[in-house]
Amino acid sequence: MEPRTSAFPTGRQPQNGAPAPQDITKLIVRTSMKDRAAFDLLYRHTSAKLFGVCLRVLNDRAEAEEALQEVFVKIWMKADRFAISDLSPISWLVAVARNHAIDRVRQRRQASVDIGEALDIADPAPGPEAMVAAGGESKRIYSCLDELEKDRAEAVRGAYLRGESYAELAERYRVPLNTMRTWLRRSLLKLRECLER
Repeated sequence: MEPRTSAFPTGRQPQNGAPAPQDITKLIVRTSMKDRAAFDLLYRHTSAKLFGVCLRVLNDRAEAEEALQEVFVKIWMKADRFAISDLSPISWLVAVARNHAIDRVRQRRQASVDIGEALDIADPAPGPEAMVAAGGESKRIYSCLDELEKDRAEAVRGAYLRGESYAELAERYRVPLNTMRTWLRRSLLKLRECLER
């Protein structure tokens, strides 16, 4: 029988039964490549903490259990988004759980709002001035995209405008997944600098 530590990507013994942050990072990256074994390990080593987050926000055990399952579906579907986050791996997972639980609280509140109150809600659609400003921002974004190298700009468009996964982009450009994450992270920083000029 294999020792328990072999399940961790770094092969090191976790302290107090908790995997090291770099191990969680590797499990998230492997999950983004749809590695079911990595996803199973990620679930086993983080579900208790994420359940606690859901329970704290929702204050209902059954709803927190249901939310936790939905959180892990999101993690499975969006693990490739971890690379563009500046958060530590556990902080990113906690943020996914917390935001999902908060969304459930909001849905609960919306369901209980009296329809008569809806008459007092302002139209959320942007006014004419906001639409003109948004149009100008759109032109600036496309102008800044043109300043990037062609393949980097196309990768950014694929990831953030067409919703392609990092794994798909890495395969298309024939680069490792981590290289694609680096391309996108650096491209976003350049875009931010361009937009702040």
